[in-house]
Amino acid sequence: MSIFAIIATVLASVIAMEFVAWASHKYIMHGFGWGWHRDHHEPHDKALEKNDLYGIVGAVMSISMFAIGSPLIMGASYWEPGTWVGLGIMFYGIIYTLIHDGLVHQRYFKYVPKRGYAKRLVQAHKLHHATIGKEGGVSFGFAFARDPAKLKAELKQQREAGTAVVRDAVG
Repeated sequence: MSIFAIIATVLASVIAMEFVAWASHKYIMHGFGWGWHRDHHEPHDKALEKNDLYGIVGAVMSISMFAIGSPLIMGASYWEPGTWVGLGIMFYGIIYTLIHDGLVHQRYFKYVPKRGYAKRLVQAHKLHHATIGKEGGVSFGFAFARDPAKLKAELKQQREAGTAVVRDAVG
């Protein structure tokens, strides 16, 4: 593969992972996988959450792609782009960890952004946590954040329609 193809594959994989994460969060974590995700939405003082198991799932996806792209593991049937897809998944995992766990939930460092896109990311995810339980909700992605005013309006509509229980402090 050319260096251009490698860079394009890694970048495409990082971007694709935001869509995978959005769909996984909305339909798995807030669906049949709620058992692992619930403690992430509830107050606690633990260093680890069951929700952290989803990080292991992401690591398995990345490692699997590295293996598929490795001639040492797969022999002649290896698929070279697999290595670069695995790298993209790994980079997304790092971005997720820094933004979601670090910036938004302050598990690794204490910094509250006052302006810019970082503030928007934090606001969008705080609005995601404004619902009680797994039903309804907004902002299921992790690196792309919609306008918080639009998210608040969406939460208000969900509350009025009875599709979500929204905490009183929001909208």
